[in-house]
Amino acid sequence: MYAVEVRDHIMIAHSFRGELFGPAQALHGATFVVDVAFFRRDLTEEGVVVDIARAHDALKAVLGPLNYRNLDDIPAFAGRNTTTEVLARHVFDHMANAARTGALGTGGDGIARIRVSLHESHVARAWYEADLADARPAEGDVLASMLS
Repeated sequence: MYAVEVRDHIMIAHSFRGELFGPAQALHGATFVVDVAFFRRDLTEEGVVVDIARAHDALKAVLGPLNYRNLDDIPAFAGRNTTTEVLARHVFDHMANAARTGALGTGGDGIARIRVSLHESHVARAWYEADLADARPAEGDVLASMLS
């Protein structure tokens, strides 16, 4: 399987609920490096997995509404811990939608799998990965409510 990966980053603030999170229950900042890998079985006629520029633009469009924001103040995240895993799934859902709707350009419809990794630091990361044929939007998907 072929793959292409694009990268960006976001700086956010948030807090968590629950004893599991210890001091992270208080408001704190985080900088995430976000990688999105697109997998496909065969290359397009042009010899690529996906248009890298369009893929990067799609990633920036998903991250933009979150960047320099306190996620606790975004109504669509109300009642949810915005863990690294939750954010990875959020990004995945929107990148999968970009592939399905043509936002990635010609060949985006041939993407078989997407992996979204969020790096919290040089020693910790989390990701969400799925085949597009099997992926269903996560409950509490926030993009639509953020854009309305």
